[in-house]
Amino acid sequence: MNISVSTHWNAYRHLSGHALIAEIAGLGFNCVELGYDTSPAIVPDIMAACRSEGVAIASVHAYCPIPTGAPHGHPELFLLADPDERGRTSAVKHMLDTVRFAAEAGASRVVVHAGRLDMPHITPELIDLAAAGRLFSDSFDKLKMKLIVRREKNVARYLEALERSIAELLPTLDETGVSLGLENLPSWETLPSEAELEGLFVKFASPRLGYWHDTGHAAIRQKLGFISQRRWLERLAPRLLGMHVHSLDPASWTDHVMPPRGEFDAAMLAPFALQAGLAVLEPAPGTPPDELRAARDFLASQWRGEIPA
Repeated sequence: MNISVSTHWNAYRHLSGHALIAEIAGLGFNCVELGYDTSPAIVPDIMAACRSEGVAIASVHAYCPIPTGAPHGHPELFLLADPDERGRTSAVKHMLDTVRFAAEAGASRVVVHAGRLDMPHITPELIDLAAAGRLFSDSFDKLKMKLIVRREKNVARYLEALERSIAELLPTLDETGVSLGLENLPSWETLPSEAELEGLFVKFASPRLGYWHDTGHAAIRQKLGFISQRRWLERLAPRLLGMHVHSLDPASWTDHVMPPRGEFDAAMLAPFALQAGLAVLEPAPGTPPDELRAARDFLASQWRGEIPA
């Protein structure tokens, strides 16, 4: 399998694609995920640098490169699950651009945040309660139930929009050979949930539609009592396309920490990472380079024989 790094880690520091790729190659990585903050101005530089440095582009995070007219990159500039038809069709248009770009770059997988409901964000309040030592207290449980009920009342039209978008994307995914990975997100206000993903995979049997597992996001969902990470990995494994790898700081409840720091169940994740064939380190911008090296060494030791040292 391959271990990769998201260029979101260092894109903000480089105006040159050569410098961006050379820094990652210098740490010993031979493949990257192009992040949603990739400037179109440096794409030719990035392509040339990848060729000269022997670095492959394994995956692309939508929307990439930054769409024309957007003030900056963001993974939720457009949402495939937008129930507003104008917003949804814009998301499909820009996703098609990202898929075609990925194919041109030699990437076989695109990662996307599919959607979030327009509703009060309660998950951050649950995290605050948990961080204050009140996880599963009466107040926590009442707030969590309120969130679940509100989401259930409103999610249907978002799922219907997402299904329309997927149906419109599949012909181009088939044509290009690129697979689309729907990423799990940390908050319960987002979609699709793990159960909704399973339903989508029943509805759309195409191998071009899959699941992208984010280990830090899953850790938050599990600690809040929404899911069992292992259980859902087992159920969704046949459609697993890749992983974003980062851990959770149990003190601050922040993710995008590089293992072995934080909470990270390497042994449990190992067989799923091997099956997916691609694990992408997704460090927070500004993470020291030594922490990326340490994460790679840690995974190589824990996933022995599954990641090249």
